[in-house]
Amino acid sequence: MISAFMKIVEEGSKKADVPDFRVGDRIEVHQKLLDGAKERVQVFEGDVIARSSGGARETVTVRRLVQGEGVERIFPIHSPRIAKIVVKKAGAVRRAKLYYLRDRVGKATKIRDDVKRQTQIDANLKTAAESAAKAAQEAAAAATAAGGESKSAAKKRARKEAEAAKKK
Repeated sequence: MISAFMKIVEEGSKKADVPDFRVGDRIEVHQKLLDGAKERVQVFEGDVIARSSGGARETVTVRRLVQGEGVERIFPIHSPRIAKIVVKKAGAVRRAKLYYLRDRVGKATKIRDDVKRQTQIDANLKTAAESAAKAAQEAAAAATAAGGESKSAAKKRARKEAEAAKKK
Protein backbone atom coordinates (compact mmCIF):
# COMPACT_ATOMS: atom_id res chain seq x y z
CA MET A 1 0.00 0.00 0.00
CA ILE A 2 1.42 3.34 -1.07
CA SER A 3 1.12 6.36 1.20
CA ALA A 4 -0.32 9.67 0.03
CA PHE A 5 3.15 11.24 0.21
CA MET A 6 4.62 8.57 -2.09
CA LYS A 7 1.80 9.13 -4.60
CA ILE A 8 2.62 12.85 -4.74
CA VAL A 9 6.34 12.16 -5.23
CA GLU A 10 5.66 9.58 -7.96
CA GLU A 11 3.28 11.88 -9.84
CA GLY A 12 6.03 14.48 -10.08
CA SER A 13 8.52 12.07 -11.64
CA LYS A 14 6.18 10.45 -14.19
CA LYS A 15 6.51 11.31 -17.88
CA ALA A 16 3.54 12.79 -19.70
CA ASP A 17 4.54 11.72 -23.22
CA VAL A 18 4.38 7.93 -22.76
CA PRO A 19 2.30 6.42 -25.60
CA ASP A 20 -0.50 3.93 -25.03
CA PHE A 21 0.97 0.48 -25.63
CA ARG A 22 0.08 -2.96 -24.37
CA VAL A 23 1.57 -6.40 -24.02
CA GLY A 24 1.94 -7.92 -27.49
CA ASP A 25 2.76 -4.63 -29.24
CA ARG A 26 5.99 -4.09 -31.14
CA ILE A 27 7.74 -0.97 -29.85
CA GLU A 28 10.96 0.98 -30.27
CA VAL A 29 12.63 2.16 -27.08
CA HIS A 30 15.02 5.06 -27.67
CA GLN A 31 17.55 4.98 -24.83
CA LYS A 32 20.13 7.70 -24.12
CA LEU A 33 23.63 6.32 -23.59
CA LEU A 34 26.86 8.00 -22.57
CA ASP A 35 29.51 7.13 -25.15
CA GLY A 36 32.67 8.65 -23.70
CA ALA A 37 31.97 12.38 -23.47
CA LYS A 38 29.14 12.25 -26.00
CA GLU A 39 25.56 11.25 -25.45
CA ARG A 40 23.85 9.17 -28.14
CA VAL A 41 20.53 7.45 -28.59
CA GLN A 42 20.34 3.69 -29.09
CA VAL A 43 17.15 2.06 -30.35
CA PHE A 44 15.92 -1.31 -29.07
CA GLU A 45 12.97 -2.65 -31.09
CA GLY A 46 11.02 -5.71 -30.02
CA ASP A 47 7.78 -7.18 -28.70
CA VAL A 48 6.43 -6.21 -25.29
CA ILE A 49 6.16 -9.41 -23.28
CA ALA A 50 5.43 -7.86 -19.87
CA ARG A 51 4.56 -4.65 -18.05
CA SER A 52 5.20 -4.55 -14.33
CA SER A 53 4.49 -2.31 -11.35
CA GLY A 54 2.78 1.02 -11.68
CA GLY A 55 3.33 4.71 -11.24
CA ALA A 56 6.88 6.01 -11.59
CA ARG A 57 8.31 2.50 -11.00
CA GLU A 58 6.60 0.99 -14.04
CA THR A 59 8.81 -1.21 -16.23
CA VAL A 60 8.39 -2.87 -19.59
CA THR A 61 10.11 -6.06 -20.76
CA VAL A 62 10.93 -6.05 -24.47
CA ARG A 63 12.09 -9.15 -26.37
CA ARG A 64 13.68 -9.43 -29.80
CA LEU A 65 15.70 -11.96 -31.76
CA VAL A 66 19.34 -11.22 -32.55
CA GLN A 67 21.00 -13.77 -34.86
CA GLY A 68 18.50 -16.43 -33.81
CA GLU A 69 19.05 -15.80 -30.09
CA GLY A 70 16.35 -14.19 -27.92
CA VAL A 71 17.39 -10.99 -26.15
CA GLU A 72 15.25 -9.39 -23.44
CA ARG A 73 15.69 -6.01 -21.80
CA ILE A 74 13.76 -4.44 -18.96
CA PHE A 75 13.26 -0.68 -19.30
CA PRO A 76 11.91 1.70 -16.64
CA ILE A 77 9.29 3.64 -18.60
CA HIS A 78 9.57 6.92 -16.69
CA SER A 79 13.37 7.01 -16.53
CA PRO A 80 15.10 10.17 -17.79
CA ARG A 81 17.43 7.85 -19.76
CA ILE A 82 14.51 6.80 -21.99
CA ALA A 83 14.28 9.45 -24.73
CA LYS A 84 11.03 8.16 -26.21
CA ILE A 85 8.95 5.09 -26.93
CA VAL A 86 7.41 4.57 -30.36
CA VAL A 87 4.65 2.03 -31.01
CA LYS A 88 5.33 0.30 -34.33
CA LYS A 89 2.66 -2.41 -34.45
CA ALA A 90 -0.34 -3.29 -32.32
CA GLY A 91 -0.65 -6.92 -31.31
CA ALA A 92 -3.70 -8.82 -30.11
CA VAL A 93 -2.94 -11.29 -27.30
CA ARG A 94 -4.99 -12.97 -24.60
CA ARG A 95 -2.40 -13.00 -21.83
CA ALA A 96 -0.96 -10.39 -19.49
CA LYS A 97 2.55 -11.86 -19.74
CA LEU A 98 4.00 -13.54 -22.84
CA TYR A 99 6.78 -15.50 -21.16
CA TYR A 100 5.77 -18.58 -23.19
CA LEU A 101 7.43 -16.96 -26.24
CA ARG A 102 10.81 -17.78 -24.69
CA ASP A 103 10.32 -21.47 -25.44
CA ARG A 104 9.09 -20.98 -29.00
CA VAL A 105 10.97 -20.61 -32.27
CA GLY A 106 10.08 -19.35 -35.75
CA LYS A 107 6.46 -18.88 -36.73
CA ALA A 108 5.28 -20.02 -33.31
CA THR A 109 6.44 -16.65 -31.93
CA LYS A 110 4.18 -14.68 -34.29
CA ILE A 111 1.65 -12.35 -32.62
CA ARG A 112 -1.67 -11.56 -34.30
CA ASP A 113 -2.22 -7.99 -35.47
CA ASP A 114 -4.84 -5.80 -33.80
CA VAL A 115 -6.21 -4.03 -36.88
CA LYS A 116 -8.45 -1.53 -35.04
CA ARG A 117 -5.68 -0.26 -32.79
CA GLN A 118 -3.18 -0.27 -35.67
CA THR A 119 -5.29 2.16 -37.72
CA GLN A 120 -5.46 4.45 -34.69
CA ILE A 121 -1.67 4.27 -34.22
CA ASP A 122 -1.09 5.04 -37.90
CA ALA A 123 -3.42 8.05 -37.73
CA ASN A 124 -1.62 9.38 -34.62
CA LEU A 125 1.79 9.05 -36.31
CA LYS A 126 0.52 10.81 -39.43
CA THR A 127 -0.93 13.78 -37.51
CA ALA A 128 2.27 14.12 -35.45
CA ALA A 129 4.40 14.23 -38.62
CA GLU A 130 2.07 16.76 -40.26
CA SER A 131 2.09 19.06 -37.23
CA ALA A 132 5.91 18.90 -37.04
CA ALA A 133 6.20 19.77 -40.75
CA LYS A 134 3.76 22.66 -40.35
CA ALA A 135 5.70 24.01 -37.35
CA ALA A 136 8.95 23.82 -39.35
CA GLN A 137 7.37 25.74 -42.24
CA GLU A 138 6.08 28.42 -39.90
CA ALA A 139 9.54 28.77 -38.35
CA ALA A 140 11.08 29.15 -41.81
CA ALA A 141 8.51 31.77 -42.77
CA ALA A 142 9.21 33.70 -39.57
CA ALA A 143 12.96 33.57 -40.22
CA THR A 144 12.57 34.90 -43.78
CA ALA A 145 10.18 37.61 -42.56
CA ALA A 146 12.78 38.73 -40.03
CA GLY A 147 15.31 38.91 -42.85
CA GLY A 148 17.81 36.74 -41.03
CA GLU A 149 18.30 34.20 -43.84
CA SER A 150 17.49 33.77 -47.51
CA LYS A 151 14.36 32.01 -48.66
CA SER A 152 16.27 28.98 -50.02
CA ALA A 153 18.27 28.61 -46.80
CA ALA A 154 15.07 28.83 -44.75
CA LYS A 155 13.41 26.15 -46.91
CA LYS A 156 16.45 23.88 -46.56
CA ARG A 157 16.47 24.29 -42.77
CA ALA A 158 12.70 23.67 -42.60
CA ARG A 159 13.10 20.49 -44.65
CA LYS A 160 15.84 19.23 -42.30
CA GLU A 161 13.71 20.00 -39.25
CA ALA A 162 10.73 18.18 -40.80
CA GLU A 163 12.90 15.11 -41.47
CA ALA A 164 14.19 15.19 -37.91
CA ALA A 165 10.62 15.43 -36.61
CA LYS A 166 9.60 12.40 -38.68
CA LYS A 167 12.45 10.39 -37.16
CA LYS A 168 11.24 11.30 -33.69
